[in-house]
Amino acid sequence: MEITTATFVKSSQKMTGLPAPDMPEYAFVGRSNVGKSSLINSLVGQKSLAKTSSTPGKTQLINHFLINHSWYLVDLPGYGYAQVSKKLRAQLQDIITTYTTQRENLMNLFVLIDCRHKPQEVDLEFMEFLGINEIPFSIVFTKIDKPRQKDLNNNLKYYKKALLEKWEELPHILQTSAVKGLGNKELLGYIESINPLFEK
Repeated sequence: MEITTATFVKSSQKMTGLPAPDMPEYAFVGRSNVGKSSLINSLVGQKSLAKTSSTPGKTQLINHFLINHSWYLVDLPGYGYAQVSKKLRAQLQDIITTYTTQRENLMNLFVLIDCRHKPQEVDLEFMEFLGINEIPFSIVFTKIDKPRQKDLNNNLKYYKKALLEKWEELPHILQTSAVKGLGNKELLGYIESINPLFEK
């Protein structure tokens, strides 16, 4: 798939403010500084479509972008932020929970994980929540250009082992680098393969 147009549609705090669910939708979520906005910008070939920041919790709304006039890319607030207030953390968690469990046109949720770290409990718990609620998701390991190949392979192995302790089979796994554009083709190809499954 080649992205020819990518435009910001709107930001919403509540489900009632979201665009009509008349097109397939793909959402991106992850922990603090996982590289979510950078990956989105890399995918669409724009430097500032999604706002990047070194400050955790920058994304506090559900941001919709229209891609190729045919599907939505959604930038969700992150989860597990320790550097924001408990009240805000609870609000962001509520937004994510409500969106993922109620958005009828959500085709796939891309859960972003920094490949430089070993399995984090907050990520494993979030993915378990997705599984229990039968929300389709894929794991996207980000920043694969950063670690040594040996460390990358080990961390991926640790994650797969941790997941298989509770899962019968692994979800779809992708590896990306926003800086080098690695994995963009595979990720967009995956979206392209799912799009036909959407029924208005």
